Amino acid sequence: MPTLTETITPEKRIRRITVLISGSGSNLQALLDASLTDKLPNAQVTYVLSSRSNAYGLERAANASPPVPTSVCALKTFLNRNPGSSRVNYDAEVARRVLESRPDIVVLAGWMHILSDSFLDILNGTTPPPAAPALPPPTKTEIAGATEPHHPPSSSLHPQDAALPTPPLKQAFPIPCINLHPALPGAFDGANAIGRAFEAFQKDEIKHTGVMIHRVIKEVDRGEPLVVRNVDIKTEDKIEDLEQRIHSVEHEIIVEGARLILDELEKLQLVGAETKEETKEEATEAKEDIADKLERVL
Repeated sequence: MPTLTETITPEKRIRRITVLISGSGSNLQALLDASLTDKLPNAQVTYVLSSRSNAYGLERAANASPPVPTSVCALKTFLNRNPGSSRVNYDAEVARRVLESRPDIVVLAGWMHILSDSFLDILNGTTPPPAAPALPPPTKTEIAGATEPHHPPSSSLHPQDAALPTPPLKQAFPIPCINLHPALPGAFDGANAIGRAFEAFQKDEIKHTGVMIHRVIKEVDRGEPLVVRNVDIKTEDKIEDLEQRIHSVEHEIIVEGARLILDELEKLQLVGAETKEETKEEATEAKEDIADKLERVL
């Protein structure tokens, strides 16, 4: 066991964050700005996956320093290019790309699809990812009017000369996945949460709304809340006023939620190192005990 003056300090590495987006990416920007600062001191956004080719968040990632690798996986495009595929197949492909980015944590920051069990099963390590789809070559029309970048090869996700953290030698499972939802726990699950909350306020059914970061589980927006904040709704508010107030809170708590998970990973690593050291010491003591007994016999 470590003594009071002895501390087991496992080797630290910069944690890798994969972010899934569908729109402007303002919450992605909050994570980019917090990376390697006091807010996220040992973590960095290393990959961004968008469900839409025109998401401004892709530009935010490209303009980051250093630039963050991105790709697009649009549902309609995937289904068109893979006849016979289903939504479950699409979610599995999203999970495959996430795994390819070698993350320590996955953050859904405005991802506008409800992910099916196939996504979580792969991130939990209970189901292997599918093989990369053999996409047909793009047509001349697609090339001429291309608005969606092709998925980059895995080598481009981990460029050797980029100032991005090195991926782990082995992927750890389960991979923690958190989601930002603009409502309080148990209220307004699913889509259009802000609009439904605003309507409920106008009907005098609620006095305020809120925002939360929660763990992603198979039940939509029902995972363990990690950070929860109330958000006032004012009588004179238009829905745009409420949206702006909620977004300003989102930018804070998405960083807080990521920090909580990253701190949790560090603690697990420390416990694992201590357990390994204890096992090593117990094995050494057992060998010494056997050697002592043999010496007495001889």
